Amino acid sequence: MSPAAKAQWQIHFCVLLWGFTAILGKLISLSALPLVWWRMLIVVIALVLVPRTWRGLRAIPPRLALAYAGIGVLVALHWFTFYGSIKLANASVGATCIALATPMTALLEPWLARRRFSWRELSLGVATLPGVALVVGGIPASMQLGLAVGTVSALLVALFGSLNKRLVEQGDAFAVTALELGAGTLTVTAIAPLLPWLFAPLAGDVFALPDAHDAVLLATLALACTLLPFTLSLVALRHMSAFAAQLATNLEPVYAIALAALLLGEQHELTPRFYLGAALILGVVFVHPLLESRGRVRHAQIVGPAEAKQLVD
Repeated sequence: MSPAAKAQWQIHFCVLLWGFTAILGKLISLSALPLVWWRMLIVVIALVLVPRTWRGLRAIPPRLALAYAGIGVLVALHWFTFYGSIKLANASVGATCIALATPMTALLEPWLARRRFSWRELSLGVATLPGVALVVGGIPASMQLGLAVGTVSALLVALFGSLNKRLVEQGDAFAVTALELGAGTLTVTAIAPLLPWLFAPLAGDVFALPDAHDAVLLATLALACTLLPFTLSLVALRHMSAFAAQLATNLEPVYAIALAALLLGEQHELTPRFYLGAALILGVVFVHPLLESRGRVRHAQIVGPAEAKQLVD
């Protein structure tokens, strides 16, 4: 299996695990702030116990470590707004908003990761917008604030995904995860006192202790749905673009919506327009690999004869 194909399987496995995060976020009774704080803290504690993490940290130059920490701030703000969207709306809306990150990534990645701009990627990203528009029209007015917060979350995904693509090959995945989520934990701790004045709907006691039920769900969220897929996604990014990874992540709403309907009964809160919009978004996800494979075939047909000629010469 080629590295690119392996990366595709890895990112889709990550997306499957991420599909459970919205459900767990809804089931955990903590507000968005302590939920994100505990999620990150548990991951950092787990990584501190792994010797490979310390070896990787020692190999990272201070300036690069600071860059990873800055990305971690964006990760923390993304998760905070993601769970804020879920708390203000529901799991289906919060997960579907992430599809907005696709056109954002198409615009930001060439600039932040220093690679060539692709009109095809932008076109595919824009193609998700009609689906998002239907999703917006398929939610009640009481969930509009959750939709707005989810849009901010999508922008943060595009930012930290593009920056991770630029720097991912310069550090061990365990060490990078520890740096980013450690910085994220400190970020959530720092903004907690300011939230009642900045954005009261998402304020909460960051040090709130979870009960036994929430503790089990938090451990599952942190270890199975955060540590494993976050680290694995960094490995996959070495062999694929941030845009391709983000486009695959658009499958997350499929799992989230299906699980939300099955476990939370959210299908009664949403209209058929919402599901039609989600279907359009997913259609774009499946079209992208087909276009990529056709592009590779055409490229091989063009390059092959030229390489053969060089060998003869």
